[in-house]
Amino acid sequence: MKSLLAILLGSVLAGVAPAYVSPAHAQISDNVVRIGVLTDLTGLYTDNTGTGSILATQMAVDDFGGKVLGKPIEVLSADHQNKADIGSAIARKWIDEGKVDVITNVANSAVALAVQTVAREKNRILINTAAASSDFTGKACSPVGFGWTYDTYALASGTGRALVKQGGNTWFFLTADYAFGHSLERDTSRFVEQAGGKVLGSVKVPLSNSDFSSFLLQAQGSGAKVVGLANAGGDFINSVKQAAEFGIVARGQRLAALLVVIQDVHALGLKAAQGLVTTDFGYWDLNDETRAFSKRFMEKHGTPPNFIHFTDYGATLHYLKAVQAAGTDDTKAVVAKMRELRINDPVTKDGWIRADGRVMRNAYLVEVKKPEESKGPWDVYKILATIPPDESIRPLDQGGCPLVNKG
Repeated sequence: MKSLLAILLGSVLAGVAPAYVSPAHAQISDNVVRIGVLTDLTGLYTDNTGTGSILATQMAVDDFGGKVLGKPIEVLSADHQNKADIGSAIARKWIDEGKVDVITNVANSAVALAVQTVAREKNRILINTAAASSDFTGKACSPVGFGWTYDTYALASGTGRALVKQGGNTWFFLTADYAFGHSLERDTSRFVEQAGGKVLGSVKVPLSNSDFSSFLLQAQGSGAKVVGLANAGGDFINSVKQAAEFGIVARGQRLAALLVVIQDVHALGLKAAQGLVTTDFGYWDLNDETRAFSKRFMEKHGTPPNFIHFTDYGATLHYLKAVQAAGTDDTKAVVAKMRELRINDPVTKDGWIRADGRVMRNAYLVEVKKPEESKGPWDVYKILATIPPDESIRPLDQGGCPLVNKG
């Protein structure tokens, strides 16, 4: 005859069993959950992503407790060197030999699109927090790929519309000559023209370029009211500095900063960057949670997190929550839970994942402060408007994602 204690214990366990999956019955491959941060550690995007993205990912793992379903979580990292072939080779080796469960970050659109192909082939999750091409959740979408943070459509819809409304109705683009720049020019041009503006021309600029003089002369010669900088990172900083030397703004043209992080503004200084209007996706001074996270991040990194770092942290947390809820690191089960659960972290509130893999979350139209308006080295933005996802993110039926077309 069973003891009263055994009966009561059996009743309690029976009552709670449906609510969770016991670690004893959890399905964790190789008894480890591995997260690979594929990023830029040596190139023009290293300040935007790099060691900051690795740190943010590790902070998420630590805040989750270092384990999921009783199994350890490991964070791997590698430098893709802004080369698609190197990035895809690392991804393939990670999956085949390192048993990596999820790849994150993938700064550089050409790299992200190449790794998306590998991840789809190998049935591994890819969380793109840093590459901007809207094709990632458009014609190149994947059932295991997620566009987490932003894309060229969101960048273009915020900044492009705002500047045309302010009178910037003629544009000339300096465009980074690869997938990201091409997508950003294309998407921004669409919004400029829809708002009644006109694109007078563009010039393609090699990646990691140091001399923008000939390109800036073409922009000056175009007579456009707005010079759209369809670039990022070191290329953005160099183009703004040299534009100042050429007197672009002093002679009446305006610079459109289409992709900027606060490290770029800090490097330029408020005197050079003041008045730039851009679209941001998670500022350190946004709310109490962002300020608290930023304080911890700065203690280890020396600078506050930019919006990519914030979403590296949030995406990793969401992935781990999905593994916990699924009771396994099996790709299909985790993807289903990622889509089912709402996304909540310091910069994303009640976000969710759409059929094409795009995360639905707010964006922010911001303006760089004047030096006299700033209260400290990293107090750089005035928030002009909160842009809800239905205004900043491309409509589902316009991206050409085959997953959507198949219903």
